[in-house]
Amino acid sequence: MADRPTTPAELPDNDAQWRTAGDRIQTLLDSCATGGAVAYERAQQLVREVVGLYGAGLERIMLIAGDPGLTERLATDDLVASLLLVHGLHPHDVRRRVSDALDRVRPYLGSHGGDVDLLEVTDDTVRLAFTGSCKSCPSSAVTLELAVEDAVRAAAPEISAIEVVAAQPAAPSGLIPAESLLARMHPPGSAWHPVPELTQLEPGEVAGFVVSDTTLLVCRVGDQTLAYRDHCPVCDDSLAGAQLHETLLDCPRCGTRFDVVRAGAGPDGAHLEPLPMLPRDGVPSVALREPLGAST
Repeated sequence: MADRPTTPAELPDNDAQWRTAGDRIQTLLDSCATGGAVAYERAQQLVREVVGLYGAGLERIMLIAGDPGLTERLATDDLVASLLLVHGLHPHDVRRRVSDALDRVRPYLGSHGGDVDLLEVTDDTVRLAFTGSCKSCPSSAVTLELAVEDAVRAAAPEISAIEVVAAQPAAPSGLIPAESLLARMHPPGSAWHPVPELTQLEPGEVAGFVVSDTTLLVCRVGDQTLAYRDHCPVCDDSLAGAQLHETLLDCPRCGTRFDVVRAGAGPDGAHLEPLPMLPRDGVPSVALREPLGAST
């Protein structure tokens, strides 16, 4: 958000390291299981004691802080906010946290010609409406939904259902549970993969990356970095060697032009397959799924 007082320059250099501490702790706990049930239980108890200790400390900090400005800084720092959520200490209600999360992903949605409106937050359900020029592009629609779902669940883990107002007027019920929609259009097992090398791209540059056996084509347009699967839908070939002309990417084999800032739109309804890309834990990350049509 534009009014957030904390800037990346103020964060410690090892900020991303601590955000992945949960995974490392779980790995260590799992390794303790090899020492037997007693050792594993003692390791779990140790973690519970440590978590309880820093939870009590966080609660004390929030009480002592008092100053609304300082409280806001703590609540809008991603790392601190995640800890506050774990202990039920976050000062913002669910609607505020969801709204802020949507604001953070709106620039990404806009780069794909889309937007999202927060319609309602009731109990443990969030209702959203997607808008924009991408609603007729199935792969782009899934891209936007996956990015929004990830942001909402990170900001409000207590949310158990995300309902999306169907962009297509022919949808029978008007409301589609995000989980069932995403399950149909991309197989289970989708995951975010960090690609720190993306920060090295210069404006106007196009580069290929292999991530989890998937070849990506990544373009840098101004301050936007956009990722697509390396496949031309017109000639059914690789885009390796493609050149970027402002926002248009030329296929080096068939010459077809695709608008990379408009979800890869090409002529006659053809389009590249965009991939969700967001900064996660301070590192550019791409969400990958199986190719369309793959068996689940």
